[in-house]
Amino acid sequence: MDNNTIDPAKSIPTFYAGQSIFLTGATGFLGKVFIEKILRTCPDIREIFILMRPKKGLSLNERLDKMLNLPLYDKLREEQPKNFKKLIVVSGDTSQENLGLSAVDRQMLIERVTIIIHNAASVRFNDSLKYAILTNTRSTRDICILAESTKNLIALVYVSTAYAHLDNPFIEEKIYSPIADWREMIKVAETLDEHILNVFTAKCLDNIPNTYIFSKNLAESVIQEYSSSLPCAIVRPSIVVSSLKDPIPGWIDNFNGPTGLIYLGCKGLLRVIYASNYIPPNHIPVDTVINTIILVIRKLGLPTFTSESTCLVVNCTTPNGKNISFQEFCNRGYKITEKIPLEGILWTPNTLFTESVTMYYVLAILWHILPAIIIDLILKLLRRQPMLLELQRKIYVSNRALQHFMCNDWKFDNTNSQNLMSLIPSDSREMFSIDLSDMDYTKYSRNAIIGGKKYLLHEDMNRLNAAKAHRKRVNLFVATFKTIVTIGMLWMIYKWICF
Repeated sequence: MDNNTIDPAKSIPTFYAGQSIFLTGATGFLGKVFIEKILRTCPDIREIFILMRPKKGLSLNERLDKMLNLPLYDKLREEQPKNFKKLIVVSGDTSQENLGLSAVDRQMLIERVTIIIHNAASVRFNDSLKYAILTNTRSTRDICILAESTKNLIALVYVSTAYAHLDNPFIEEKIYSPIADWREMIKVAETLDEHILNVFTAKCLDNIPNTYIFSKNLAESVIQEYSSSLPCAIVRPSIVVSSLKDPIPGWIDNFNGPTGLIYLGCKGLLRVIYASNYIPPNHIPVDTVINTIILVIRKLGLPTFTSESTCLVVNCTTPNGKNISFQEFCNRGYKITEKIPLEGILWTPNTLFTESVTMYYVLAILWHILPAIIIDLILKLLRRQPMLLELQRKIYVSNRALQHFMCNDWKFDNTNSQNLMSLIPSDSREMFSIDLSDMDYTKYSRNAIIGGKKYLLHEDMNRLNAAKAHRKRVNLFVATFKTIVTIGMLWMIYKWICF
């Protein structure tokens, strides 16, 4: 498709009419929401090729059917049910060279695809350096090689992360110098034994906190290099959280990052956390990220954008000054759960924030580890499966993995992001808005808690009265326990002073 045939005045659904999209990471959080949004709001899109691999004994079509049965797609099922047929599964794997594509599938993509969205990535912070580079960096190179072969490409969007350049306190919407040569690092990952590479991981990462950030940083430099011949853009989301409103408020389907810690806190399992109590982490609703990607693609497809243009970079972040501290975010969530409690809580939700390593270790042992050991012992005596100690181990590992992001603050330039708003025709402004200036955090937090109950924890809102009754019993137990401990300590102090 020739860019010169694209009318800037066209509506967004009209722009996407007839387009063929190749999407990686389709089964991830962002991928699933993107599929729903584009099929529902741009009904005349030609097709979406989604890269998928067989998993857990399920065929590709079985995996797709299972995904499409989620409540996320209920609105699409109601409004555009026939558009599900526009999803075409392509067998592949981003951890494999050339994306694991067969020759037949590769040729089909070359002939038909007009838009490529590379969203797939391993987001685990503790991946080996070898796996992270092969999955996150080499796959980006292979996507660019495929893009160069496609016959009618109008846009290649790479979904990066707002934290790919952590050595800069203010992150601009520009390409930064790479921390290493991506070609050399791919060659090293392909040739060196994983054990040998692990020995050199610390030296390779230097000041980078984990292999995820390192590999995403390298991937951006890949896009930068190929942008001289391809219409490329990099979208950098910050911490992606529950949907603001589209297609349903509060949609969430994973425990990644701080999301999991918040729900564990609401369950009463997270009582101390190693984090700053005043730094505001940058959260961005998932539907805002999706709208940003949709607008970026449209911008790349305009006649004013040429292959010689500079790579477009968009920081998909909440505007500076609009965020609240993680502690405030948690406190709001805990206040909401007084009226909408989660089921089966073990303690009254309340979390102490500390940046003292010593205090964190001591309180984690007293408040997390010892109670977990006691409760697991009781479960064993009752011949039930012990699980709390292992859960607390995972909480500890997650907290330590996130500590760099929870104890440091970054600001983000949002100029390009704000300029995208001008691309939205007046009749589509509400549908594709990325404006968060009037976001109601209280309402959003409430929807996020309800969404977590329904879609992540699979709790029935019809059992809310039972959850409230359980919460009251737990509150009474905690108050009684604290009273007994306080009286006991005062008695010990009295005895020590008097005798």
